[in-house]
Amino acid sequence: MKNKGFVLVLTVIITLICLYYLSFTLISRRVQSDAVAYATDSKGNINLEKKQTYIDSVWNKPVYNFLGVTEFTYKEVKNNEISLGLDLQGGMHVTLEVSPIDIIKGLSGYSQDSAFLKALNEASIQQRNSQERFATLFFDAYREANPGKRLAPLFATASTRGRISLSDPDDKVISVVEEEIESAIDRSLTILTNRIDQFGTTSPNIQRLTGTGRIQVEIPGADNPQRVRKLLQGVAKLEFWDVIEPNALNSSLVAINQLLANEQKARARAATPSTKNEKSLKDALSKKEQPADSVSDLEKTLEHAASDTTANSLDSLQNLNVSPLFSLSEPAGYFRYDLKDTAVINDILRRDDVRSLLPRNVGIFWGNKPEKYNSTDPNESAKLQLYFLDLGRNRTAKLTGEAVVSARNDLDEKAQPAVSMSMNATGTRIWAKWTAEAATKHSRIAIMLDNQVFSAPYVNSEIPNGNSIIQGNFTVEEAKDLANILEAGSLPVSPRIVEEAVIGPTLGQTAQQQGFISIACGLILVVIFMVAYYAKGGMIANLALLFNIFFLLGILAQPAFGTALTLPGIAGIVLTMGMAVDANVLIYERIKEELAKGRTLKDAIHLGFDHAFSAIFDSNLTTFITGFFLYILGQGPIRGFAITLMIGIVTSFFTAIYVSRLFIEWMTRRHGRTITFETALGRIVQNRKVFEFVGNRRKAYLASSVLIVTGLIVLAFQGLNLGVDFKGGRSYLVAFNHPVSATELKIDLAKAFENQGLEVKNYGSNNVMKVTTSYLIEEDSEEADVKV
Repeated sequence: MKNKGFVLVLTVIITLICLYYLSFTLISRRVQSDAVAYATDSKGNINLEKKQTYIDSVWNKPVYNFLGVTEFTYKEVKNNEISLGLDLQGGMHVTLEVSPIDIIKGLSGYSQDSAFLKALNEASIQQRNSQERFATLFFDAYREANPGKRLAPLFATASTRGRISLSDPDDKVISVVEEEIESAIDRSLTILTNRIDQFGTTSPNIQRLTGTGRIQVEIPGADNPQRVRKLLQGVAKLEFWDVIEPNALNSSLVAINQLLANEQKARARAATPSTKNEKSLKDALSKKEQPADSVSDLEKTLEHAASDTTANSLDSLQNLNVSPLFSLSEPAGYFRYDLKDTAVINDILRRDDVRSLLPRNVGIFWGNKPEKYNSTDPNESAKLQLYFLDLGRNRTAKLTGEAVVSARNDLDEKAQPAVSMSMNATGTRIWAKWTAEAATKHSRIAIMLDNQVFSAPYVNSEIPNGNSIIQGNFTVEEAKDLANILEAGSLPVSPRIVEEAVIGPTLGQTAQQQGFISIACGLILVVIFMVAYYAKGGMIANLALLFNIFFLLGILAQPAFGTALTLPGIAGIVLTMGMAVDANVLIYERIKEELAKGRTLKDAIHLGFDHAFSAIFDSNLTTFITGFFLYILGQGPIRGFAITLMIGIVTSFFTAIYVSRLFIEWMTRRHGRTITFETALGRIVQNRKVFEFVGNRRKAYLASSVLIVTGLIVLAFQGLNLGVDFKGGRSYLVAFNHPVSATELKIDLAKAFENQGLEVKNYGSNNVMKVTTSYLIEEDSEEADVKV
């Protein structure tokens, strides 16, 4: 074999890489075991929420010291382990409600009509005890309280232009509103599906609960609930605004400072501090002693420091000429504040008398994260920036997220995580003109997401192609999630989480153990057969097979592939085991043929591998192409199976063709060792009777035709027995007084449900089960509900 050295080095490198990544899985399993022990009570009940609490507590703590050189937190360990699917490890269950109230308000242009708001409130109350659609309840309530009042004037707004006009009858208005509600829920389902598909997990379960505005999401291995909530509820309201520099607001800011300073002086005079307490008053007014929470706290501090009224000295009023709006800023006038001081600033800026001193077009917003503005100063603390934005007269952004057509996580010019985005034709045109104007003024444009300013760069030149970068002191994870949200699109309304729980795996522990035992039994039988049939050659084939499985699992553990191991994925592993052994069978049979022709062992091995190569390559290539299209066109478990199959094909081809040949040639070359490919069992099979397969083809055709026709007849009359993932079903939460095996419960219920689709899994604890069945799903009646 040519390039033996290269194959050997490559094998060693892949082995070390796989050992490295698989070590994270072992550490993760150890932490998971500790979490289960922590969450198990004296009766054996496992509280999955308590287990999650334990995991959260160690999430950012070091749990793995690799060779005494590098420490990894549990979060980093989880990112590098073999991920398991929902059927093997469970995950997070979330039920979201897309509120029709918000949709109806939006369609009305957020009308403040008292009759409209009263009808909404009445419909909300009625829905608690009604199965009717919310829209139906709302329209009934509105027309009952306002007989003869038409709906069109209420809903003929900018958002419904072209669909509802002032002259439209009520029936058309109701139809448009109901269609919009349904469309908003369907769009939310699509956007959530796209977001979760890019979340870094596989085999999620996402479905709309029929007849409601609710969407049920189950995410395997979702061990960071806060990130999941943010991903599912993020509206991604992206807007672009002009920045107003503080010096352009000098007169307004001076007036605000004077207003606040006069109030401070008045409170100080009322307190009439004594000479004894002048120092305390000055300390209280200095920056370091400014209260953290609110202006009312400032008043309490002043009153406490001035409680001794035996003297009448006001020398300390020199510090009262500067209000907290300036005194808390570092540097003063740059509007950068410690996080602990933001509550004080918010209280000031919420005041009507303060806002009235600013121009009406000015909006005030915080940056998204505290930042250090002098990275070389180790003593500087991170500050949160306050921005003044020009919202215009109608407070409508020149550009929004609707102009974004694609987004991806990237790096900025400082190699920091950022998000790059490109705009559509309209957005590109507006953006080019806007940036050209900003460049001539050397002004800034703020990029704002969900009312927080992520970046406000100075514009130095026109951006003509619509490609821009959002910077915002991101982590890699945050940049990825933001790009995901922008790419998937903005949700019509922010969905509300109405139910949330940690769930157990779809397959119970018993079923998982049975599955792994069956795999082990199959592997053992293959190993025994190969040794019994091919002697030492079989031993080498088994060694190559073990390398194949090891490489496959090690590659699956690498985060670059972003895949989870599911039950279909395990089926893919089993299939590649068979394909790997099949390749060795082809090779060994060709070697035996060459030996039978009188070739030397060395020549027979060389020719056997060369002659079998094309057949093995062709069969693996056709299977790989099938797996490729399954991956491209499939979803969930199908993709998990496909990627496992494709990786397995590559590793089995490498180990069967190259690794096994490396061992065989080493054994035949070193110390005069010989290798055999035949045993007594093999010789018996070789002397078998010749079967006339081609001669008996007519009998085979007849038998095959009978089987096919019988199958088609049964299929036509009985149909397929579809599971709940195809048919849907009724769901129940069932609580027991003691731990219950999900597998045993599923077996017992399957008999009662006449082997119809059934799914049983833990829900929050191992004594609470969520049961979903498609039994009697075609019958929509109370009798069927009661029977199930």
